[in-house]
Amino acid sequence: MDVLDNFKAAQKAGWVHFAPLQAITTIPAGRLVKHARIAPGSRVLDVACGTGVVAVTAARMGARVTALDLTPELLAEARDNARIASVDVDWHEGDVEQLPFDDAMFDVVVSQFGHIFAPRPDVAVAEMLRVLKPAGTIAFSTWPPELCVGRIFAVVSKYLPPPPPSVAPPPQWGDPTVIRERLGSAVRALTFDRAVMLVPALSPQHNREMLERTAGPARKVVESLSASDPEKLAVFRREYEAIVAEYLEDNVLRQDYLMTRAIKV
Repeated sequence: MDVLDNFKAAQKAGWVHFAPLQAITTIPAGRLVKHARIAPGSRVLDVACGTGVVAVTAARMGARVTALDLTPELLAEARDNARIASVDVDWHEGDVEQLPFDDAMFDVVVSQFGHIFAPRPDVAVAEMLRVLKPAGTIAFSTWPPELCVGRIFAVVSKYLPPPPPSVAPPPQWGDPTVIRERLGSAVRALTFDRAVMLVPALSPQHNREMLERTAGPARKVVESLSASDPEKLAVFRREYEAIVAEYLEDNVLRQDYLMTRAIKV
C-alpha cells in the first residue's frame, strides 16, 4: 500500500465508533437537505454518508437516494436507520476520490461533514462534479477553521503524527475563499449560509470524553499518548477543554458551521 492508501485505511478504521454522534447530526441533516433544495423524485448522492442521516432524510422526502461511505460499520448503522424509517436507499462502500458511478448520474450531490476528510480536495471535487448532471446541485456542510470545531481540529492535529504532505486539513473546507477556489469555474450561483449545531454537554470534560470515544482523530491521540506520554495527553485534554469552555453555556455547546450550494455549469 502507498502512503495515501495507508492514510485512508487509518481513516476507515478510525471512524468505526462514530455512530453515537448521529443524534446531534440529525437536525443539521434536515437543514442540509433543505439547503440543497432536494425535491421528491430527484436523484441524490450522499457522499461520506456515515450513518445515513442525510440520505434517510432525503429519502423520506421522496428523493431517489444513493449513499456511499468508507466505513462498513457506519453503513450497517445507516441501513438500520433506513429500515426503521421504511425508506429505500442504495448503499455503497466506497471512496469519494473514486466514486463507483457513471458520469452525470445525479441531480444533487451532498455531503455533511464527510467529504472534507478526503485527503486530496481536488480529486474529491472532480469526482463529485463528474457524477453530477449539468445544472445539478452540489451542496455540503463544513466546519470553519476559526470557530469551535475547526479550532478543535487544530488542537487534535498538534498531537498526531503529521499527515502525508498532500493531505489537506479538513477545516480548510470551512473557508468560503478556499471553496470558491476549489469549485472554480465548474459551478455557478455559489451560495453560502451559516447554521449552528447545538450539542448537549454537562461540562467540557464530558464533551471531551464523548469525542475521545467516537471521533477517530481524538481516539488516536488518546491511544498514542496514554502509555507513551501521559503528561502530554493531560496537556492536550486541558487545551481541548479550554476551547469548549468558550462555546459552552447553559449545558449547550455551540458549534457553528457553513453550508455551501452551487450549480454545475
